[in-house]
Amino acid sequence: MKGMFPSFSYEMPTRVEFGRGTARRAGEEARRIGATRVLIITDGGVLAAGLLDRVTAGLDKASVPWKVFSDVEPNPKDRNVHAAVDAVRDFNADCLLAAGGGSPIDCAKGVAIVAAAGGKIRDYEGRFKTTSTPLPIIAIPTTAGTASELTFGSVITDTAAKFKFTVKSPLLAPKVALADPEMTATMPKSLTAFTGMDALTHAIEAYTCRAATPFSDAPAIVAMELIGKYLRRAWKDGADLEAREGMLLGSLLAGVAFSHSDVASVHCLAEALGALYDAPHGACNSIALPAIMEFSMDACVERYARVAVCLGLTFSSPEEGAERAVAEVKQMAEDLELPSLSVFGVKEEDFGEIAEKSVANSSNPDNPKIMKKGDYIAVLRKLTGK
Repeated sequence: MKGMFPSFSYEMPTRVEFGRGTARRAGEEARRIGATRVLIITDGGVLAAGLLDRVTAGLDKASVPWKVFSDVEPNPKDRNVHAAVDAVRDFNADCLLAAGGGSPIDCAKGVAIVAAAGGKIRDYEGRFKTTSTPLPIIAIPTTAGTASELTFGSVITDTAAKFKFTVKSPLLAPKVALADPEMTATMPKSLTAFTGMDALTHAIEAYTCRAATPFSDAPAIVAMELIGKYLRRAWKDGADLEAREGMLLGSLLAGVAFSHSDVASVHCLAEALGALYDAPHGACNSIALPAIMEFSMDACVERYARVAVCLGLTFSSPEEGAERAVAEVKQMAEDLELPSLSVFGVKEEDFGEIAEKSVANSSNPDNPKIMKKGDYIAVLRKLTGK
């Protein structure tokens, strides 16, 4: 029998340790979950920034042997997953430590399942395709955007098909996330902008999409408030640790929100672009967000008005509030100096393929106003000026 409120399922398998300095506790956390040999999965940027030093010092202090695998590319590829699985087996690792943005953490999730269950990562596309227990993961985010450190989905690029696919299961959730704002302080302005707008996209889409529930609404609302307050500050001054804390907390809450709701057409378009052009996911979300909000606005006026409230705006009617929300997100993109989509070399002749892949994305039906191929093409024209 249908009730007054939507039915939903809530599960949050990851223990989150939030606060300055928590990354230094990697060794004790590894011991706590029974790890004896740890493969660190990261990328060249994290390695070059020296962010692993405090992590490996903690592992050394706890006498936990470790090895680094740093060959993770942006938009992690199936080949990255399979190469890291070989590294797991060569080192006989029984735990993964993922340090970085969404790419290393998503890659680690893929590694965790393939190392335990065998096969290829594409074998596990979709929901709940394995009953094997993956290798445990300790996740340490170095950006405030993806929230992959506490979600149970992994987005991987099939390099042959040039298609992004998702592997999703609560079994993939990291055992613990060490959310240390100090680990995000070295992000350059551009990365701060892209990842911050990515987090805002998660919160807005989780709140306004058709799959929203009261349990996803609550963290989405607080996430929007935090990101609205702190993103410009973090971008202006990367050493502002209060702003870095606010953004990391906002990103975490946005992750809780979309894990128990869904994302929508901004992500559908971003994932299609990322697969075809290898463009950074956060950047694509950032650039697409205002245009798709504008398209969707009239289908959920009340919720868009609440977005405006969360972003600190005032208005006299829900319709005005929705319009102000869209205008504010556009202004934020301008203030953060986001580029146009043309910077990634998007070709007009590819619009049809991009639109088709966007429509085929499993999140497309959850957009407030369902987008068709022609709608995506219209948005692409607006974003590229073609």
